[in-house]
Amino acid sequence: MGVNASNYPHSFSQRVGGNSQAQQTFIGTSSYLHQGYGCESKLYSLEHSHEKPQDKKKKSSGLATLKRKFIKRRKSNRSADHAKQMRELLSGWDVRDVNALVEEYEGTAALKELSLQGNLARPDARTLQRDLADLYEYKYCTDVDLMFQDACFPVHRAILTARCPFFKRLLSSSPEYGAEIMMDINTAGIDLPMFSALLQYLYTGELGIEDSRFQNVDILVQLTEEFGTPNSLDVDLRELFDSMCYYDAILGFSSDSELVEAFGRTSGCLEEDLCGHKAVLSARSPFFRNLLQRRIRTGEEIIDRTLQTPTRIILDESIIPKKYAKVILHCMYTDLVDLSLVLHCNPSVGSLSEVQAMVAGKGNMSRAEEAMELYHIALFLEFNMLAQGCEDIVMESISLDTVISILKWSSQPYGSKWVYRQAINFLCEEFTSVMISDVFFELSMEHLPVVLQSDYLQASEQDILKYMNKWGEHQLIKQMAEREPNLLSGTAHSVNKRGVKRRDLDIEELKEILSPVLPHIRIDHILPTNSEILNDAIKRGLISTPPSDMLPTAEGGKSYSWLRQKNSGMYVKPRLFAPYVEEAKAVLDEMMIEQTDLVRLRMVRMSNVPDTLYMVNSSVPQCCHLMSHQPISAPSNPPSIIANEVPVPPLKMVKDMIRRLQELRHTDQVQRAYALNCGEGATVSYEIQIRVLREFNLPDAAVELLQNPHKFFPHERFGDESPVLALRQHGHCRINSSPAGEHGDIEPYAAFHPPLPPPPPPYYPPVAPTHEKHKTDLKQRLPAQLSSRSLSYPCNRSLHYSTLASRPIYTSGGKLMPPDCTNSARLAQMQTNITLAGHALQEQADIHWLLHKEHTLAQICTVTIDLQEASR
Repeated sequence: MGVNASNYPHSFSQRVGGNSQAQQTFIGTSSYLHQGYGCESKLYSLEHSHEKPQDKKKKSSGLATLKRKFIKRRKSNRSADHAKQMRELLSGWDVRDVNALVEEYEGTAALKELSLQGNLARPDARTLQRDLADLYEYKYCTDVDLMFQDACFPVHRAILTARCPFFKRLLSSSPEYGAEIMMDINTAGIDLPMFSALLQYLYTGELGIEDSRFQNVDILVQLTEEFGTPNSLDVDLRELFDSMCYYDAILGFSSDSELVEAFGRTSGCLEEDLCGHKAVLSARSPFFRNLLQRRIRTGEEIIDRTLQTPTRIILDESIIPKKYAKVILHCMYTDLVDLSLVLHCNPSVGSLSEVQAMVAGKGNMSRAEEAMELYHIALFLEFNMLAQGCEDIVMESISLDTVISILKWSSQPYGSKWVYRQAINFLCEEFTSVMISDVFFELSMEHLPVVLQSDYLQASEQDILKYMNKWGEHQLIKQMAEREPNLLSGTAHSVNKRGVKRRDLDIEELKEILSPVLPHIRIDHILPTNSEILNDAIKRGLISTPPSDMLPTAEGGKSYSWLRQKNSGMYVKPRLFAPYVEEAKAVLDEMMIEQTDLVRLRMVRMSNVPDTLYMVNSSVPQCCHLMSHQPISAPSNPPSIIANEVPVPPLKMVKDMIRRLQELRHTDQVQRAYALNCGEGATVSYEIQIRVLREFNLPDAAVELLQNPHKFFPHERFGDESPVLALRQHGHCRINSSPAGEHGDIEPYAAFHPPLPPPPPPYYPPVAPTHEKHKTDLKQRLPAQLSSRSLSYPCNRSLHYSTLASRPIYTSGGKLMPPDCTNSARLAQMQTNITLAGHALQEQADIHWLLHKEHTLAQICTVTIDLQEASR
């Protein structure tokens, strides 16, 4: 399962053909560089002028040019204002803080790339080549049999005729249905596997087997001379669509009242009917394949074969409008969606959407609306290539004028979730242009919170707060107009005519309208710090909690809300607003020129958290036990539903998903995102998990399947699903993390184990002195010569005293007296002495080993420090 996500901005899909009727729109481009101001047209209206048409046209064109100049000047001024505000914020910052902010922006930019790829991800549509390969393998709707070396090869007459001149001449001699044709090939060395590979090449354009004989130039030349050289698969199938030679299916259309009469079979094709090939229909659409298979089971196909007439398929025009039939057939033969083939006929016999458009006073349907209607037909036919082509057309049609209608359609249960993600991304990228246009007031509460939650919204927080207040006031005025009596509606005294002053608006109702969206505005990042818009919102009571810099906090509270490593409960992640990012980078470059020590600063990175805690807490996303090959627990009845809405997919599909997930984790882009987002490893993992789910056509709610597959398959081994980095790029780690080299240079020491210390020397007791001399020496040494070991390992003084006090007593003759076996108390004392002496010897050996280990670890630390200094 591949990925259908190219680099942003998304280019035109090859599935879209014909003349484009809509302007190309690139999604993902910076809205800050090209903005449209839809509301400016009202300022230069010439509706009431009495000039001549030519003068009016000249003046309107001149005013349009002047208006574009004003807009360009306004955009440049707004850009300068944003840059100036960011520079004023960073003017009092330390160079370390500015560097941390820039690295935070770099990490967010890496996350944005992953998010964009996840938004573009969708399942791969089955191509013409893949469907024809299955057609050759499963033999759907074959009409001729080739006999070669006592083997039968059921094939399709139309495909072989279109692909190979040899078969075109051979099959023309036996035009009857189900003919058996004996193959006589002059080329030497052609056996059954090689002949089957040649047929598969004609169906797919690729050889199905790896045979060394196909590498022989002489054999290839002989096959070319005998069979001819076919064109590419798409060229031959396009010619087959244009010529419709050997067609064996007729598509007819009728309403419900005409279905009975339409079933009457005719020997020819009527003018309003369309021809086709059952092989192509059954290969591209499961709907048509099931329909044709059912006709074979019921015996209807036998009648058509007996009468040598094409199969007539009647379609209900209320479900599949006739005007789209040629577009559907063309896509089946070419994998292209060409809306120029749409038939614009009389609305009385058109589709329901056309009738509704006529009733609403609209003219012909737009290109996007036709693609939306055709998308539903493609889903009904289970034709994914056509459905994704329609999605591409709708996506390319997204603009300020169409984004609202596309959002409403795609957000419905029958809409396209892929198009909805592109429309939301368009709003995020072009939000500055959307806010100042009339389109902004048409946005519903369903879509605004989704946009405002994005970290990639291209607008300043001050502008967001300003226009959200305007949006709320507009919604409140609409509610007031709906509540007024019908007698006032439309009169001069109505709300819409006389208007409403701002002071007359009910603040409580306004707060209730804005309550779902105001929490998503990051008021701590509103610039400038003394914003009048923010102060006005606080005075009106729309914002209950002021920003952190207005609270009585410590000095530098404003920077605390922007920087992660200064997190004191006030940190809010900054949005990736392009003017702020560019200005922060410019300020950092200037500081690097002024302060040359910053180069050394960027290499020495201090960490607030131990690296071991960082690796466990941040990189492993909510499922630490996935690092193990075995599950934590094996429930007797694993769940069959994910998140109470998605059935658990088959095990083979889950393994393919995990394999795809591991493949994405090892890409350079994901590794870079992990390195730049040291504190957000779980977020990086979540982005690629969502991408894999969308590639396999699963909803986002099924993310638990990738985070914890052992929960659903407790007895399976999925390998190491841990996202812990094996490779980390040097110099791309944020300032609040450890150097990348620290984790990569100690890998040779991972399997290092220090050697055990040598065993202690054997114990030999000293020469036994006399008893009187021993007591004299003991009295002299006891107060002054207490045993002292290492400061790190204090001795057991009680054991020392007990050992000295229980030494054996020697006789005056210098010989060791034998123990008195009749004295039980004496024997017990001797056993205690022996046990204490053994403990003392063991403790001494342990101390020797600990001292040796401490020395070895000190050597390892010295080597690690030397390696770090060498790398610097």
